[in-house]
Amino acid sequence: MRIGELAGQAGVSRDTIRFYEKIGLVAGRRQANGYREFPPETVTWLHYVRTARTLGFSLAEIARHGEELRDAADSAGALSALFEEKIRLIDARMAELAALRADLEARAGTGCPLRADSQADRDARSTDAVPPTAPGDPR
Repeated sequence: MRIGELAGQAGVSRDTIRFYEKIGLVAGRRQANGYREFPPETVTWLHYVRTARTLGFSLAEIARHGEELRDAADSAGALSALFEEKIRLIDARMAELAALRADLEARAGTGCPLRADSQADRDARSTDAVPPTAPGDPR
């Protein structure tokens, strides 16, 4: 099928298909007249790519795992393993974001929140600190 028909059936633009072809996600062959010709199963693959993107997978992840999924005897098992790994990555990222949020919240309203030590830290040090003494000063 030609690129226009593929785009229509898959619900993506021709430019998207050209880009996916450029990065190796889909493969078409050129006919003698220069038109691209794609096998019918490319429609199903493009639906898979779209769904994977919606689920947060990058094009690089899709490309990396696409071939193994297409060749897997049990693609459901392979997909489940990928989903579990993605969940672990999301959980780790959520923990990082929660820590970042807590740090930002602690710095809000403390003077310059971009400094490593907040105004509250500086205030605490100034009340605890003893002024420096000069050499020979009996204090």
